[in-house]
Amino acid sequence: MDIHIQPAEGQLSSSPPDKPKLMQGGNYIREGHDSTKSTWLLFTPETPDSAGDLARFLNIFSSHGVNLSHIESRSSARRPGYEFMVECLHGSGDFGAALQDLKKNVGYLNIISRNYKDNRYLLTAAVPWFPRRIRDLDRFANQILSYGAELDSDHPGFTDPEYRARRKYFADIAYNYKHGQPLPHVDYTKEEVATWGVVFRKLTELYPTHACKEHNHVFPLLIENCGYREDNIPQLEDVSNFLKDCTGFTLRPVAGLLSSRDFLAGLAFRVFHSTQYIRHHSRPLYTPEPDVCHELLGHAPLFADPAFAQFSQEIGLASLGAPDDYIEKLATCFWFTVEFGLCRQEGKLKAFGAGLLSSFGELQYCLSDKPELLEFLPEVTGVQKYPITEYQPIYFVANSFEDAKEKMIKFAQTIPRDFAVRYNPYTQSIDILDSAKQMKDLLRDLHQEMEFLLNTMDKM
Repeated sequence: MDIHIQPAEGQLSSSPPDKPKLMQGGNYIREGHDSTKSTWLLFTPETPDSAGDLARFLNIFSSHGVNLSHIESRSSARRPGYEFMVECLHGSGDFGAALQDLKKNVGYLNIISRNYKDNRYLLTAAVPWFPRRIRDLDRFANQILSYGAELDSDHPGFTDPEYRARRKYFADIAYNYKHGQPLPHVDYTKEEVATWGVVFRKLTELYPTHACKEHNHVFPLLIENCGYREDNIPQLEDVSNFLKDCTGFTLRPVAGLLSSRDFLAGLAFRVFHSTQYIRHHSRPLYTPEPDVCHELLGHAPLFADPAFAQFSQEIGLASLGAPDDYIEKLATCFWFTVEFGLCRQEGKLKAFGAGLLSSFGELQYCLSDKPELLEFLPEVTGVQKYPITEYQPIYFVANSFEDAKEKMIKFAQTIPRDFAVRYNPYTQSIDILDSAKQMKDLLRDLHQEMEFLLNTMDKM
């Protein structure tokens, strides 16, 4: 997936091989060299609630000169007592020796490292780091591979100093954003609103006949509640609040390009990393990267649909701790569904991918008799190659969002992980399921839910 896509009007072009490659709409690019310089260890004492456990473990790291930048303790879901999580800085002391000593004194040990393939010290099965709590998204939100203010020489706004300054403004406000803060409000210029108006007017001509019914159902609600109209660019805060009320999805501003792994991880928490800038006014039907038109016209409406929202989240959950080759497959599945997906409704083809719903030219082309259509199957879709200098010759068709979700869940079960993940909506965190006790607790909760449903049915 080494490509640079020019989405508007469906015209795509290649990018120099020595530069990061942008993927349309998804805000993610191929993994490069990981700059993370730490390894996280999660472990539990061999004997629960032993006095002085933490001091004893810290002494192991100290004796081998290993510096810790984070120490956390909490009740363990795997066994009675507490578990500890520490972040070990690379390049300090003898990490391998410390790890050997630690293994002799713990009952459970899991090593979490983003650079796990190159870490010769790993002595147990390890997985790349992934966020466990929604606030953890702050940890990689600014580990962007290209700043949003940086423009290629062939960008329509490259020689426009006013536009370049404006792009830096958008990138800076996103860069300084932290979870829990109000989303940045933007006062768009008349020129920016006029550019939005051209795109809005052209696309809304096609939506009634070309977009899926879910998109067409939500779009009037966005007009009513979020200020969607030809002469106004909606604010991320208004759209995010609307989506949260519908499905729990929220938007988060992003300052540049995220890796595939980081971008997909956000979906696990029902968070979509969104741009706020708009394309250059000289070419309103063309953009070399995803902009606010793509995000709000293409992506946002479908995130208000419960079935589509759950499908998108399943892709994100499947990515957590997955090996790099599976990240590539999941990103390709994202490409052919959330970005370029088609579905059949009442015997007709309809578009639901944001790359189609935000491109006037390709939205017309995708429903013609020119492209080849294949059934969406994650194991097949995930390895499909595609050209980058023309309209897509192949589209994958989903029977329904519910069917696509079930297929994605089954595909996720083939990912080589010795644990399962589950999103906890009450705490907005990820539960790692890797012990019999956790499974028993989960089954007990499900049993209680079933009893509640059966009792409710008896009252009907």
